[in-house]
Amino acid sequence: MSAASALNRLLSNKTFNSQTQPTSAKALTNTILDLLKANQLRKAVSILFASPYPVPYSLYARLFQLCSSTLAIVEARKVESHLVTFSPTPPIFLLNRAIEIYGKCKCLEDAKELFDEMPQRDGGSWNAIIKAYTQCGSAKKALDLFKDMNKEGVLANEITFASVLGSCGDVLALSLSRQIHGLIMKYGFSGNVVLGSALVDVYGKCKAMSEARLMFDEIENSNDVTWNVIVRRYLEAGNGREAVIMFFKMFQTDVRPLNFTFSNALIACSAMHALKEGMQIHGVAIKINYEENETVSSSLSNMYAKCGKIESARMVFDQPGEKDLISWTSIVSAYAISGKTREARELFDEMPERSVISWNAMLAGYTHSLQWEEALDFVCLMRRTTEDIDHITLGLLLNVCAGLSDVEMGKQVHGFIYRHGFSSNILVCNALLDMYGKCGNLKSARVWFYQMSQSRDNISWNALLTSYARHRQSEQAMMIFGEMQWETRPSIFTFGTLLAACANIFALCQGKQIHGFMIRNGYDIDIVIRGALVDMYSKCRCIAYAVTVFREAASRDVVLWNSIILGCCHNGRGEEVLKLFELMVEEGIKPDQATFQGVLLACIIEGRVDLASQYFNSMSNEYCIIPRLEHYEFMIELFIRYRCMNELEDFVKGMPFDPTASILARVFDACKEHGWSRLGKWAAEQLNE
Repeated sequence: MSAASALNRLLSNKTFNSQTQPTSAKALTNTILDLLKANQLRKAVSILFASPYPVPYSLYARLFQLCSSTLAIVEARKVESHLVTFSPTPPIFLLNRAIEIYGKCKCLEDAKELFDEMPQRDGGSWNAIIKAYTQCGSAKKALDLFKDMNKEGVLANEITFASVLGSCGDVLALSLSRQIHGLIMKYGFSGNVVLGSALVDVYGKCKAMSEARLMFDEIENSNDVTWNVIVRRYLEAGNGREAVIMFFKMFQTDVRPLNFTFSNALIACSAMHALKEGMQIHGVAIKINYEENETVSSSLSNMYAKCGKIESARMVFDQPGEKDLISWTSIVSAYAISGKTREARELFDEMPERSVISWNAMLAGYTHSLQWEEALDFVCLMRRTTEDIDHITLGLLLNVCAGLSDVEMGKQVHGFIYRHGFSSNILVCNALLDMYGKCGNLKSARVWFYQMSQSRDNISWNALLTSYARHRQSEQAMMIFGEMQWETRPSIFTFGTLLAACANIFALCQGKQIHGFMIRNGYDIDIVIRGALVDMYSKCRCIAYAVTVFREAASRDVVLWNSIILGCCHNGRGEEVLKLFELMVEEGIKPDQATFQGVLLACIIEGRVDLASQYFNSMSNEYCIIPRLEHYEFMIELFIRYRCMNELEDFVKGMPFDPTASILARVFDACKEHGWSRLGKWAAEQLNE
């Protein structure tokens, strides 16, 4: 029984004290009106509730309106109880107002009971109950009621369609949205800008952006809400470029953008690192005096930070005006993620207030910079200072455990997760699985993986697979891949791990099967996977396949070039390496240190002493690359292998650092073998020291 029904029973059995109550309906009405003028709603409703007289319907309507605007649920129940008790046939519109209030106050049981008990209903009654369920997040039930409404032959209006489209968006009911779109056109509401905006919104939420755009283009008088919806939906669909284009198109109309529209466009610029467009939006914000808006300034600061302009981000933050928690958190996060953790911590310590997001932003900065000890100290401070902790905090803390290889601390975090009900959060579960894997506790990783059986996803499988591959258990990783296909579709990251595992154990057959699997199932072989394929085929002594995969690449970066160059070295194809290097330079790809490792190895294979010396010198002279220890070791090996002892002596003694023990030992052994006593004696003296 609802609160309204209980009040009905109480009211109908009440004994009234005539000395404390108005003695007539007219006096009662005047008393209530006087109290309402004095802004005393609660007292006015109490007097009404205690009185045995009905009042005019207009007064009930006014009381319902005031209860709705102040969310006065108790008073609303009293007014409804008095109305149905002393009016045998209350007007439908008043009962509809009561249902609307119950929905607005999240009291669905009251709304549904009153709706069910109504002797008669009209379209407004259905609108009220559907809207109530929509407001309370019961989208599926709202859609069921809409279907019932149609079965009873009640025609929907603009209010109905607006509520129902909102529910369609909540449950991503694309097919039903299309049907409702048809009804809107059938009933002649196609020119309604509110319904048009709602359709753009629901199509966007369902990722049907082509239909959302068509609907948007059909709206003749798009308002600020409509433009905000299309910009936001393009952003959420991952099409930041179109979101920014639509933002600038808006200025061809007379519509003034909302601050949220600015924010969404700036977020799109952040995602694309589109600094030029972001600066243009900044200029527009200054021009129409939006720069000091908290939402806009926070988004501006974040955009500059994501685009690598941390000074500009700080300049926006330091502008005069109020700074809310979001602005503070945004600038702290900007410094933290850019690696400037000292500056981020100084700002963090100055924050007038903090939320769990602020703490997470600073902690994420430490983990991003691999500052594990600082991160651990920060977690201890967080636990002493605040009780706020969420799934993001736990994920970061597990990253710290993995970074420190501290599985015992990881187990303590696991216990905290279990005790505080985070075990059902998939992000936390995957972070825990990753922690066990990185700490080398594969048994615990496997046990936890099976405990996740009801909630694990693609990322879970990848984490387990990577854990085994990382610890050189490549055969086990391949077995897990076989099991994985029964439960989920592998991602592109899965194949990168598997191909590396095949390369480690020289499993050419399995590598070919994975390659074929990707082709048959329509996976996009991007530049990273192409490099992994080249590496796998090269290590498995199938250089022809490696070259074929390399040649099929639409574009090649230095990493892919390095993969084929080192692969050819691995297969003794020194001459091909030297030709590939020349092609790489012709294509305008700048070599790096790994490239020159391959080139020097190729010179060793082919015995090209003079050419190797040229390449070695060109590293610093032409490409501004400082040679590493391994480059010096390759040159020494080259001189020794081809008995260039004079060149070897000049090279070793001219090195810009003291030779390592391993270099001196190699030189000493070579001098002993080839009878080069002078250099051998020098090497022995250096070793003795």
